[in-house]
Amino acid sequence: MENKINKSPMVAIMALRHRISLPQAGQPVLIVVVAVALILLLGFLYLKSQGIDYRRQNEILGYLRELREIDARWDLEVLRTRIEGASGKARPVDSRDARVPELLRRLQQAAAAADSPALNRNLPALVQDYGQKIELITRYRAASATVNQALSGMVEFDTEIAGLVRGAWPGFAQRDRLIAVESTSALLFAHVMRYATDPTDPQRKNVELFAADLRKAGADVPPALREGIARLDTTVEQIIGAKPVENELFQKIAISSAGPRIDSLTDAYSTESADAQGDGERYRIYLIAYAGALLILIGWLLSRLAVSYRLLESRVVERTRELSSALHQLKESESQLIQTEKMSSLGQMVAGIAHEINTPLAYVKNSLGSVAGKLPDVKQLIVETNKLLRLMEDGSPDPARLQAKYASVRGMVHHFAEQQALAELGQLANDGLYGIEQISEIVLNLKNFSRLDRSKVSSFNLNEGLDSALILAKHELKRLTVNRQFGDIPAITCSPSQLNQVFLNLINNASQAIESGTGEITLITRMEGVDHVAVEIADNGKGIPPEIMSKIFDPFFTTKAVGKGTGLGLSISYKIIEQHGGSISVDSTVGKGTRFTIVLPLTPPETAELGNP
Repeated sequence: MENKINKSPMVAIMALRHRISLPQAGQPVLIVVVAVALILLLGFLYLKSQGIDYRRQNEILGYLRELREIDARWDLEVLRTRIEGASGKARPVDSRDARVPELLRRLQQAAAAADSPALNRNLPALVQDYGQKIELITRYRAASATVNQALSGMVEFDTEIAGLVRGAWPGFAQRDRLIAVESTSALLFAHVMRYATDPTDPQRKNVELFAADLRKAGADVPPALREGIARLDTTVEQIIGAKPVENELFQKIAISSAGPRIDSLTDAYSTESADAQGDGERYRIYLIAYAGALLILIGWLLSRLAVSYRLLESRVVERTRELSSALHQLKESESQLIQTEKMSSLGQMVAGIAHEINTPLAYVKNSLGSVAGKLPDVKQLIVETNKLLRLMEDGSPDPARLQAKYASVRGMVHHFAEQQALAELGQLANDGLYGIEQISEIVLNLKNFSRLDRSKVSSFNLNEGLDSALILAKHELKRLTVNRQFGDIPAITCSPSQLNQVFLNLINNASQAIESGTGEITLITRMEGVDHVAVEIADNGKGIPPEIMSKIFDPFFTTKAVGKGTGLGLSISYKIIEQHGGSISVDSTVGKGTRFTIVLPLTPPETAELGNP
């Protein structure tokens, strides 16, 4: 039967992972691409189905309509001025003309926001046409005002000349000249009014002819009448000079393309809006159909997903059960590996302790052997002495026998005195007691190291733990120099046996890192801040290469030869320090040595898991 303990859980987990069905590498990418394409198409149809912005459309049409109305009022104003110009009446300027630049600016802004090809194509020309027409209207109004003012003066001058003629009639001898002036003035007035209505070259020549006749007829008239004729002649000259300009501006206004262009632009934009509205309706139909197809597809996918979810859920339950079993095996193996590391450390420690006990035990053995070798002589001396005492206690002893026994006892005593047997026995007893004391000290330190007679968590001074670890590792440190630089540190709350295990591991590693057999190990304890204690264990050995520095705390990693280490010493030490809420760091230089620094809190945090190596 296969041994479950020896079976590798990692192999089981890897096999389980490969048993799980995974999608092919290209499938997720294809699904994402298809989903993105469907979403983009949906967004495209939605944007196309929006049609046009009716608010902006009405705004643009309103601007165009208002501009068309202003243009129509301009044309009407020009026609009325043309028809009624002979009456000499001037019409007030419409105040809404000042809105044209603002309307054009708003129209340009709305067109930019609407992104209309028709507006973008025709609007610059419309703005230019309206600018030209505004200039023509302004100039036409100025010329028309000059003509109307002159015509009004003509009416006044005609009446004035008639009055001057009647005033000069009684005292003037050449009455035929007065009659000629009056008739010529009337004819001039009539032709000027006709010229104002029909500014043709023949009409202009008639005005110039009658103006010349009036000047000729007024050569020999009274001064007042002559001055009136001169003012009338000036007014006629103004009309003749301003009327052609007005007529030219009228013709330019009549052929201005502002009105037709705005009509064309309005028609083009309306047609474009109608087409856009039709496209929007068509795309809305496409959107509804596409959305329906997507809903059907999503429903089908959801049904497949539900089936897959149930299948996946059953697989997950099965895989979870298998993973739980593999994890349980992994924990069992980890526990056995940790126990193996402990047993390895324990074996090294027992070997060292046996080596250390062997020397004082030799003292005891040799002392007891020497004492045992002296005991027969002591026993013989005691027997002979007892015999001598019994002879002396006899009332009538044999003198010769008493003398012989006395000589024998005296010789034995003299022999003991010469060999200093009693002093030698005392020294042997002292040597035995010293050996017993050494063995007792080792046993006491072993008991303190393991803390078997204390609770797992207690108050503990790290200096004592380092001393105990040094004594237990004494056989590894015989040829090394140990520098103790212990500071005045308080006791901390911890698991002493676990920390002693960490110290012993680090001290053994430090001694093994010194390959030459002679070197130096330095132990330092100090306060770290106000609520932490630091322990430094440094050596001047071979150091740790940088390429493996990041792996030294990994389980099963070791640089020792096969069979020399399990690779769990530093991993267990790291775990113990971490469980105490502390930290362990390493600083090493190849060829110079390594320094491990442990920082522990005086009181571990509530989340610390002490007593769980």
